Amino acid sequence: MLHVMLKMINILLTMTTRVRNRLLAAIGRLLFKVNMKTANQSVIGGNFTCNGICMLRLKRSSKVTIGNSFKMNNSELFNSIGRQYKCVITVRDNAELTIGDHVGMSSTAIFCNKRIVIGNHVKIGGNVCIYDTDFHSLDWFSRRSKPQDIKEAISMEVLIGNDVFIGAHSTIFKGVKIGDRAVVGSCSVVTKDIPPDEVWAGNPARFIRRNLTESISLPILES
Repeated sequence: MLHVMLKMINILLTMTTRVRNRLLAAIGRLLFKVNMKTANQSVIGGNFTCNGICMLRLKRSSKVTIGNSFKMNNSELFNSIGRQYKCVITVRDNAELTIGDHVGMSSTAIFCNKRIVIGNHVKIGGNVCIYDTDFHSLDWFSRRSKPQDIKEAISMEVLIGNDVFIGAHSTIFKGVKIGDRAVVGSCSVVTKDIPPDEVWAGNPARFIRRNLTESISLPILES
């Protein structure tokens, strides 16, 4: 009898969780679309999924373009790999953020002060950070003055190619270009360019090996 009761309770909790998640996904999607209108130039493609509520900070003069089938997961309810948090996307004055088709991310932080481009079919693991700026001046005296500190902060565009996979908890810094089909290992700190079809990992990230999937060819079937 107890076993049956526990099974019924488990089924009820599962149903309740599904209803809650669907509701949060609907609210998150609506709020994301509303917040996108903050930017003077904003485009978002179809089949968009926003599980949970993200934090979207767009300046009026910013430009944001998001392709089709974009999916993002926010908070511990939709990201179960640890260090759970909502996605935070910040695009500053006159900055440009472009995200291609079929891109997925979980608990990701993107800070765009100049230009960040993410290609098609990119998978961004949980808690990844992508920054195109140093945020602060490298000069100690300039950092005493907030306006001067911000003015001297160096920003350089970040370019991420198609079919790239960025492992969880990694950080991509300013000026980095990641080539098509590259793989970034979990917890990596990327400070320089990664060529196409290579696997990099570590702090700082370094070359590990060629991405073997690039050389795989389909077998020829004999009739």
